[in-house]
Formats: sequence, structure tokens, C-alpha cells
Amino acid sequence: MKMYTTSVFRPLLFGVVAALLLSGAVYAEHDGHHSSMFQGPKANRGTVTHSTDASGRSILTLSPDFVVPNTPAPHWQIVDSNGNAYLLQRLKIKDDKINRSIVVPAYIANVAKVQIWCAWAETLLGEASFASPVQ
Repeated sequence: MKMYTTSVFRPLLFGVVAALLLSGAVYAEHDGHHSSMFQGPKANRGTVTHSTDASGRSILTLSPDFVVPNTPAPHWQIVDSNGNAYLLQRLKIKDDKINRSIVVPAYIANVAKVQIWCAWAETLLGEASFASPVQ
């Protein structure tokens, strides 16, 4: 009986792991919709991903490279395909934590744009658009 060393199995293991990671990345890509880059005077980095969780809820998630604007009250704001704006949660919360993901409320039919809105100064800090409104 011949014994194989781990060096024989290492390339095989690497190939299997790479295939699993690639298939997961392809699945994640099809599962979500990605916005354009944020454009604005204060929010001008990062994107938003729209996905649906197992219970059917719509989720919006900021990309890791998004930088929260240094303003008093930055909030999530959604604009639907009819131009209606919905002011939602604050980005910055207690103890310097950040709401990087939010659940889109059921009363919002679709999401055309995601805006970062300063509720204190009542001004637009930046926005990202989807190629077509997401449900």
C-alpha cells in the first residue's frame, strides 16, 4: 500500500477550494444588483448592492469602500422610479457604529436611487443609481 504525502493532495485541494470560491462569487453576483458609484460633494466613494434575503425582504448594503460623510446627521434616503423620496435610518448610530445595511420598507415599490441625505442641513451629500429600478 502506497502512502501519499500532503504535497500530492495540496494542488487538488487548492483547485477544489478555488472552484468553490468562484462558484460562490458567481452566485453572489447574480443574487444582487449593483449601483453606480456615489457622486456628490460629501459622499463620493463606494456603491450600493440590492439583494433579497431568504424571507423575501429587500436589503440595501453599502460597499466596504464607502466612507460615511463627516456631517451631523447623514441618513439613508431612497428615491423610487416615480421620483418619490423616502428618508430612512441614520447612517451613524450610537458608539460610532454604522448602518451599512438596511431593509427596504414594504411600502417602497422599487429603488431607482440611493441617496445620502443630511437631515440636519437638509442637503444631498451624494447619490448612487441603479441601471433600472430594483424591486
